[in-house]
Amino acid sequence: MAKYLKKMSPRMASSRAQVQETVSEVIESIRSEGDAAVRRYSQKFDNWAPASFAVTEEQIAAVTKAVSDIDRQTINFAQDQIRRFAQKQFDAIQDFEMEMFPGVTLGQKTVPINASGSYVPGGTYPITASANMSIIPPVVAGVKRVVAVTPPFKSALPNRSIYAMATAGAHEIYCLGGVQAVVAMAVGTETIKPVDIIAGPGNKYVAEAKRMLFGEVGIDLFAGPSEVLIIADHTADPVIVAADILAQCEHGAESEAVLITLSEDLGLKVMLEIDKQLLELETREVASICWKNRGEIVVVENHEEALELGDFYASEHVEIQTENVDWYLKNLTNYGSLFLGACTTVALGDKGIGTNHILPTMKAGRYTGGVSVGKFLKTLTYQTLEPKGLKYVGPYCSMSCGMEGMVGHQKSIDLRLEKYGFPVPEVKRLV
Repeated sequence: MAKYLKKMSPRMASSRAQVQETVSEVIESIRSEGDAAVRRYSQKFDNWAPASFAVTEEQIAAVTKAVSDIDRQTINFAQDQIRRFAQKQFDAIQDFEMEMFPGVTLGQKTVPINASGSYVPGGTYPITASANMSIIPPVVAGVKRVVAVTPPFKSALPNRSIYAMATAGAHEIYCLGGVQAVVAMAVGTETIKPVDIIAGPGNKYVAEAKRMLFGEVGIDLFAGPSEVLIIADHTADPVIVAADILAQCEHGAESEAVLITLSEDLGLKVMLEIDKQLLELETREVASICWKNRGEIVVVENHEEALELGDFYASEHVEIQTENVDWYLKNLTNYGSLFLGACTTVALGDKGIGTNHILPTMKAGRYTGGVSVGKFLKTLTYQTLEPKGLKYVGPYCSMSCGMEGMVGHQKSIDLRLEKYGFPVPEVKRLV
């Protein structure tokens, strides 16, 4: 039976109604006023209203010069790994065509979405890695128009983010943030043509905008606060485990950090180590609140219990620090991304090991994975019938229409059967 050494508190009551009201107002204003509303909200929320939000080639060149050599090398390294992994994903997606039986051919083809939009956050942390994660996959997928937006940083162009967006392959870049950026990409304005899908993480206002606009535009995921789950046994290092928990906690006060351990001794040591590391952590103001309210440590009796509980949490990031990591790789089913072994921390995936860091949260790992090349591809089907194929499948499909009472559907088949001289089923309606 599971034993909790520390249990997280229920989430704080959110001001979702206020968030929805604000986002709804922005959406309707931009629908009716276009660029004028975008400019007004950008000035209000970001104190940013340049002559044009579009980033020019000259500005990109200036940004590139302003970014240090080591920063460029760091960004380029991450892009290389993400691009290689995305290309491998793309290569694994295959078109096919098959003859079901003589005269009936079915097929599948993958086609890139025509236009995508990438939101690159820039609030507490200007996350250049998010540019790589949300721009490179659609570029590799072959999306013809990749738009990217990011907010200003201290009333100026965020140099590293703009550099990352440009070198990742974005075709259009706008220094524009928040709800106004998401809405502009979704509904379009006089200067920003609408896109077909929007990807990328953001704050609760950005997330709510994506939720409200879903259907009118595609989205990658409904994103919530970041999460980590660590499954560890007696072989794990409590110092490392504590550091990985706090790394996730610095994302924000609403983030979630859970340790499932087969060793109560390890759990107790991790708790002590977290308190120790917090004293020296520069982001402790945020991390300590998260750990206090949204941290959890649970002791289980065996690996099977750890597995069951891990699949129940369905966390965004799951680290496995046990003797037999392959057993969890084989058996775990609910997670965003899996980090196997003591050397493999979430931060590596977040910043550029090659996998994507835009992942499902709030138990969405039960039914979806994270962003990949496939998110920007449409799997389309097609079919071709020759008369000899129609002769075989036509009567069955005609009778199915009659069984359901869809006489118009049935007639569209029966007319073809008659045209080619094939028998028409006598049963016209079975309901």
